[in-house]
Amino acid sequence: MTVLIIGGSGFLGTELVRQAVSAGLSPAATFHSRPGAHSGATWHPLDLRDSLRLEEVLDTVAPAVVINATSGGADWAVTAEGGIRLAQAAAERGIRLVHVSSDAVFSGTGRNGYDESCRPDPLSPYGAAKAAAETAVRLLCPDTAAVARTSLIIGNGCSEHEQLVHALAAGTRQGALFTDDIRCPVHVEDLAAALWEITQSDAVGVFHLAGPDALSRHELGELIARRDGLDPARLPSARRSDTGLPGGLDVRLDSRATQQKLHTWLCGAREFLSGNGPELT
Repeated sequence: MTVLIIGGSGFLGTELVRQAVSAGLSPAATFHSRPGAHSGATWHPLDLRDSLRLEEVLDTVAPAVVINATSGGADWAVTAEGGIRLAQAAAERGIRLVHVSSDAVFSGTGRNGYDESCRPDPLSPYGAAKAAAETAVRLLCPDTAAVARTSLIIGNGCSEHEQLVHALAAGTRQGALFTDDIRCPVHVEDLAAALWEITQSDAVGVFHLAGPDALSRHELGELIARRDGLDPARLPSARRSDTGLPGGLDVRLDSRATQQKLHTWLCGAREFLSGNGPELT
């Protein structure tokens, strides 16, 4: 099976490439600014805003499956239009597509949790872009695509949140961790393993891949600080609701239905940050 990983040089993409090579696969992967460090993959430059280049990469690699693990942030041209463009190209070529989406597609208002049947109602530009892309994927590739929503991705000290915790504790960065911004963090190794399990199946539809622990960004920061021998008391706190920043506050992905279909266990942050989850390097 030939697999193309879009965004292979990113945080999640790097772990997807690593696990693929460890399993004996030879994946193709794309990068925007520079290729990833893993020599076991074939690297292709790609900007999802360039439709001709996208078609060139797909025709060169001729993948059976594409995993779209790119983020693109709130850039509508990349996250929304790029995701739509990829879905169109995959549908035209009969390529299976696994599209990684986000809990940002939900508003976090009026619900205790969001399961796979919940419809997007985003409040932020990033959430709106992600919602547009996943909606297009489901419409254009109903019989061949899987949409996998996830939450804060943590792992091995390399995630944005872990780096922020270290910078705040050291006093080298201004800012604070919100006490009212609730998410369900997942370890990058668990997430990548679950995505590979879905990729290698014929499963279609929507899947939720998040940990079972609902934590504020500040609570998560305290767990990271304790794991890494930092003083949690040095982490400044604030309320996101006082900042006017767009986006949902309490967004809890309910992954229980998806978890019942998977062999991969998605650990909660309290477990994997205590040292009992995936091995930390």
